[in-house]
Amino acid sequence: MTQPKPVMLFISAGSRDEAERLGEGMVEARLAACGSVIPTIHSFYRWEGKMKREHEALILLKTSSDKVAAIQAYLEEHHSYELPELLQVDVTGGSPAYLEWLLEGVRTP
Repeated sequence: MTQPKPVMLFISAGSRDEAERLGEGMVEARLAACGSVIPTIHSFYRWEGKMKREHEALILLKTSSDKVAAIQAYLEEHHSYELPELLQVDVTGGSPAYLEWLLEGVRTP
């Protein structure tokens, strides 16, 4: 069995309040060790054939690779968007003590 690896997830939300609610909910559920919210981002994208320009918030979620599927399911249930953004970046280095804390933070007690 492969050991879980630390990952960083990028999740956009329609508002700061929604981002904070989602991030806190995922940390409370032990799906993530930490969530950080960047309260205002400016997004440009094409949706249903039209260019969109929106003000959003961004959640930086620190978690482990074995939690990503559960996080996707959580977002499908709790996110306001029809198609929530969920992008994964593998963490290839960092403070060993922090990475240990991160992985411990998502283990089921």
